[in-house]
Amino acid sequence: MSQLVEYRYKPQGQTLEEYILDTTQRCFIMGPLGSGKTNASCWKGFRIMCAQEPDAQGVRKSRGVAVRNTYPDLFGTTVKDWLDMFEHLGPFKQGGKEPPTHSLKFKLDDGTTVEAEMVFLALDREDHIKKLRGLQATFVWLNEVKELLFSIMSMVDLRVGRYPKDVRPTWYGVFGDTNACDSDHWYYRMAEEMTPEGYRFLRQPGGVVRQTPKHPWVENKGQFAPAIPGPAENVQNLPDGYYIKGAQGKTEAWIMVNLGNEYGYVGDGMPIYSDYVDSTHCRDFGGLVPGIALHIGLDFGLTPAAVIGQRMVSGQIRWRYEVVTTDTGVGRFAGILKRFIAANCAGFPIASITGDPAGDQRQAGDNEERTVFQLLEANQVIATPAFTNDFTIRTEAVSKPMRTMIDGEPAFLIHPDMRVTRKGCQGAYKFRRLKVAGDDRYENQPVKNAWSHPCEALQYGMMGLGEGEAVIQPNSAERAKDAAGYRNVRGLPALPAPDREAAAFRRKRGLR
Repeated sequence: MSQLVEYRYKPQGQTLEEYILDTTQRCFIMGPLGSGKTNASCWKGFRIMCAQEPDAQGVRKSRGVAVRNTYPDLFGTTVKDWLDMFEHLGPFKQGGKEPPTHSLKFKLDDGTTVEAEMVFLALDREDHIKKLRGLQATFVWLNEVKELLFSIMSMVDLRVGRYPKDVRPTWYGVFGDTNACDSDHWYYRMAEEMTPEGYRFLRQPGGVVRQTPKHPWVENKGQFAPAIPGPAENVQNLPDGYYIKGAQGKTEAWIMVNLGNEYGYVGDGMPIYSDYVDSTHCRDFGGLVPGIALHIGLDFGLTPAAVIGQRMVSGQIRWRYEVVTTDTGVGRFAGILKRFIAANCAGFPIASITGDPAGDQRQAGDNEERTVFQLLEANQVIATPAFTNDFTIRTEAVSKPMRTMIDGEPAFLIHPDMRVTRKGCQGAYKFRRLKVAGDDRYENQPVKNAWSHPCEALQYGMMGLGEGEAVIQPNSAERAKDAAGYRNVRGLPALPAPDREAAAFRRKRGLR
């Protein structure tokens, strides 16, 4: 005797309902932990199976594929959530060479039969990656998109709509769910910048919100509408105080990304710029302001980088451009930098070009044993070493303006175009955590990685602006600001006196 099963499902939020009902060929939803995204993806896939047009025998055939990054995650969340709801509709098989597959077969009220498959793939096994290439699917569900490469999205996008064969798919496409990702992730670029045709990106309200970056996080009950969308979704299925209790003891970055549903970076080390708040310090302020001189910071090595910015009349420092390279010699880097300035900063005077003092050492690979600064000068880039390489001084030269407000505006801004620097400020530029028992401990030197180079170029750029000297002389900020308006014979900002260390260094180099 057949079993009668009646499903009644109500999405626990407006965004969740939009996601389930959306018919865009590629639709994605981003939300905080516990917001019901995976559950909604399960119901979206099930709805597609039931809505497939039947064939001549009254059978609605379809094949879905659920993709996750690893097998532990696939079985711990994706498979588990799907089977919690639909396991009784058919056998689930796993093991052997074939990927885990749930075969569903059931009748609908109209007398038609649904015969569908949900195939589960994790992309940490080479044989299953190969199967993805030859897949014939109706739809693909990407579970936790932030963990997946864009190459996977590109591949599955052309594997859908290939099944069933005898009746055209009523709907085919790709959908997916994710927590908030980094601002340099492909999802961010597509959702916030490219917004390509044929895609839809939905964003749930955060589980916690704050009225301004200076206010504490609170539960999102829609109290700040319409400025901040709300309230949080799926809270009916969560314990009381789920989000606000979950924020206790967590870092600002972790709360922002996982509970606040804001783009950002959560690393495993200690961020060097703990004062950086992305929503405060990263803003699209347009282009360079005419009539105001440029300041450029340089970091060297095999991955040289540069940052280019201005100090506004108000004193606010705006960093507009980054130049990031890999495996690049000094001469080639000088050429890249010159071409970039010619293309993006033509006509702007340059007040300072300040670099890592380590570049004042002779280069063993150069036949004439010139220093980096001499090699730059030979390529028409006239740069000067920062007066000190003290790590505390140069990091504080960046952090101090981050903590400062000028007429209600942050004293420090970077432009969203500076993707690598931005992610570094968010925490990718960090101290490495030491593997020791007990309290968290960290190395006292930063991790050298792709983000450290532009972030250290930023330090030298800030020192060229006089911020390093302001750190040494905490009461001379105004004098440092005033001095930035004057130039010495090398086109550098004059130093506020008395700064014996800086003055002695410049005398040594023959500078005024």
